[in-house]
Amino acid sequence: MNLPIGDVAEKPPIRLVDAEADLLADLALVLEQQSPDLAQLLLDEVERADIVSSRDVPADTVRIGSEVEFVNETTGRSHRVTLVLPYEADIDRGAISILTHAGAGLIGLSTGQSIAWPDASGDERILRIVSVRPPG
Repeated sequence: MNLPIGDVAEKPPIRLVDAEADLLADLALVLEQQSPDLAQLLLDEVERADIVSSRDVPADTVRIGSEVEFVNETTGRSHRVTLVLPYEADIDRGAISILTHAGAGLIGLSTGQSIAWPDASGDERILRIVSVRPPG
């Protein structure tokens, strides 16, 4: 099912675990000189998120360490990745950093949600969460 961009123009509500929100804000500030646009996107996500304790976050919410299946609705391609900290990233294993455009766009979303999000080139993509396996 392809969604017109207008259906996801408003960013969906997201939830972040309190400790992860603090870590993401710190990482974004470190990233600011190297990639100011991505740093701002990540800071904006932290700012708009509903911050909750780890015991109050639903299991199908994308967190650091979650395995996520998502569809890029713009291209129709499906992806299965694990969202990780930068030093753990390994694209060959499907481990993407939270400090990538896709990683920053996925964090805090839940199964079934979609978001219009820029890729590294600045082109907007629609990402839809198919499933989430919580960090193990």
